[in-house]
Amino acid sequence: MAKDITARTVGFKAGERNVFFHLLTACNLSCRHCYINIPQHGSQTLTATTAIRWLKLFARPEKQSNLILLGGEPTMHPDLPEIIRAAKSMRYAVTVDSNGFLFHNLLDRVTPTEIDFLSFSLDGPDAEINDPIRGQNVFDTGTKNLQTAVQMGFKTSLIYTVSNLNIDHLHLMPSLLSEWGVKRFFIQVIGLRGKPASSSPTNKTQWQVDPDHWLEIVPQVAGEASRLGIHVTFPKVYLDPDEQFECAGQVAENYFIFPNGRVYQCPLCEDYPIHSYEIENNRLIQHEGINEDKFFPLSIPEGCVMNKLLQPDNIEYLADGTPRHRISCCLLKQEIIPQ
Repeated sequence: MAKDITARTVGFKAGERNVFFHLLTACNLSCRHCYINIPQHGSQTLTATTAIRWLKLFARPEKQSNLILLGGEPTMHPDLPEIIRAAKSMRYAVTVDSNGFLFHNLLDRVTPTEIDFLSFSLDGPDAEINDPIRGQNVFDTGTKNLQTAVQMGFKTSLIYTVSNLNIDHLHLMPSLLSEWGVKRFFIQVIGLRGKPASSSPTNKTQWQVDPDHWLEIVPQVAGEASRLGIHVTFPKVYLDPDEQFECAGQVAENYFIFPNGRVYQCPLCEDYPIHSYEIENNRLIQHEGINEDKFFPLSIPEGCVMNKLLQPDNIEYLADGTPRHRISCCLLKQEIIPQ
């Protein structure tokens, strides 16, 4: 009889710091769900010197912080190894989030001890599902490079962004990840920002998954992956009736840094100039005006205020006007650690 595996909600921890650093916004792909917004995030590539100076703004010599290096495609940065080594010297735990193409011979220029996790992104268990979302030959290239990284001793993780286009194929992923030797599996929910938020006539894709479909499939797949020895993390999304809403912006320290110097605390806000901080002349300063941080303390029946303001269509209401589900903070996660 299969062992019952229950996901644990990972509460926010005071003093925990996560730095999501977009070194550039350029990318070799054009994924249909990309959240990068050039007018809001900038088009420049930071020099290694600037990137290292900015890292120092968020580093804590007395305590480890988590650093996720992003793009665009971060491996397109020619000096990525130098940036990684500098980050490690500042007590960052370093993850590189790649689309799998691994430019500039990255695997030959860093060692497994210099990267805590090398993360790959796939949105389907085969090219037929993945490539219409992410681009031609992405599945074959990504899986080949992932397996090479595993063979070379790198700890690898995989990100799967769940949408209506691929949720019914999610169940095929655990066995593949086990076969490939992937250690961690991040299941993400599609957000209506960047391209998915576009209201252009050519963008009529129904991206978001309804609550019942999500709750039926995602926890079950997470449990199966855990049974295969994979550490699984996925968003809470819907709060249980007795759960208290908490905003990460009020409790934890999460910084989303973009090449134009904007620093957000909430990823839902990244399509708008309401960032909490900005970097000017290599100094972190408060962004003046009515910004995202002014909304974090507000309490509403729907849960997340920013979700209500920016993505109101994903909230369902009962006949009496109360929300069917309360939406959790988008940074609240559940995890299953294999026993």
